[in-house]
Amino acid sequence: MNLIETLRVALTALSTNRLRALLTTLGIVIGIASVVSLTSLGGGVQNYVLSQFESLGLDILTVSSTRARGSSAIQPLNTADVEALTALGEAANIKAVAAVYSVQGTGVMGDSSVSVSVQGVTPNYGTVNDWKPLTGSFITQAQVNESARVAILGSTTVEDLFGDASYNPVGETILINGQVFTIVGTMEERTSTLGTTNETILVPISTAQTRLDNVHIAGKGYRVSQILVQVNDADTVDAVTDQVEGYFLRAHGIANINNADFSVTSATTALEALEQVIGVLTIFLSGIAAISLIVGGVGVMNIMLVSVSERTREIGLRKALGAQGSDILGQFLIESILLSLLGGFIGIVLSWLILQIAGQFLEDLVLSITASSALIATAVSSVIGILSGLYPASRAARMNPIQALRFE
Repeated sequence: MNLIETLRVALTALSTNRLRALLTTLGIVIGIASVVSLTSLGGGVQNYVLSQFESLGLDILTVSSTRARGSSAIQPLNTADVEALTALGEAANIKAVAAVYSVQGTGVMGDSSVSVSVQGVTPNYGTVNDWKPLTGSFITQAQVNESARVAILGSTTVEDLFGDASYNPVGETILINGQVFTIVGTMEERTSTLGTTNETILVPISTAQTRLDNVHIAGKGYRVSQILVQVNDADTVDAVTDQVEGYFLRAHGIANINNADFSVTSATTALEALEQVIGVLTIFLSGIAAISLIVGGVGVMNIMLVSVSERTREIGLRKALGAQGSDILGQFLIESILLSLLGGFIGIVLSWLILQIAGQFLEDLVLSITASSALIATAVSSVIGILSGLYPASRAARMNPIQALRFE
């Protein structure tokens, strides 16, 4: 019996018991749908997280002060550090260095007031963070040199003070910690869900360091809260991190990095850690869902054993007419594989429907079945079909035709 004839006989046998065939594949349908849906959902979450981190800048290192282990003293970051890192420039693959000094402040406009983080920034802060003014202009070097009392408002701050985020307050004055500032611009809204920067007021860094606070450090300029180091290429983040850490270890006289009173972090490092967590979680959930595939395989094996028992006389008759054991083996094995592939196909269609429904509620995620997921589902279905049908098929192939014909 050739393959085409064997396939025809298998299809005829399955079509005779359509309802039983569909119920047999139910476990495989649920398993495939669960695994494919969870895998696609995990991929969608990873892509979404990547896009959010890209908006923060994968080419930016953030240097902050921390408390050294076993010590209560902290050597603050200062403008001398900013100048030293800027001097490294292209030799260290550094594109730009920006600095921030943050002060908690209260902005007052008429009867409205808001408590926000007032950030003193350098003129290149907006460029480094890819954050542009919506109206007006950004901080200039001349304003930094003069410690000018000028301010730029985030979109949330504009809404809190003026009642409308689209309002243009450029040219108006605002009180910040009791001092009069002229509004010279507003910033475009940042849409990242990993942290909000819209509820803020930006001022020249020298203004924050001298007018809103007094953070002079003898011989080192002024204290800064953070230093942002933008690298030339995101692929060089690790190398530049080592160079920046090396500078601060020398500048702070620290021999062991474990005792550092500073930290150098990047969105890339956080992204890699988060991707690992999401990946492990996706595998774990998919593993749990895959249990139903085992149940489905047992179901297929059970039904095939029942089918062999019901068709004992048919098997005996086929053997008596000259059918070989390999023909009987192939027939039942193909039936098992077809059942599993049918379950896999229905499972893929069901997972597509699930993702379409989920996409209506998770609008920020792009959910779709990838070619690799579909291929893996098909392969798994085939393997289940072979494994679950192997024993029943071999049992049918070993039957003695005389005994089979006498079976009642």
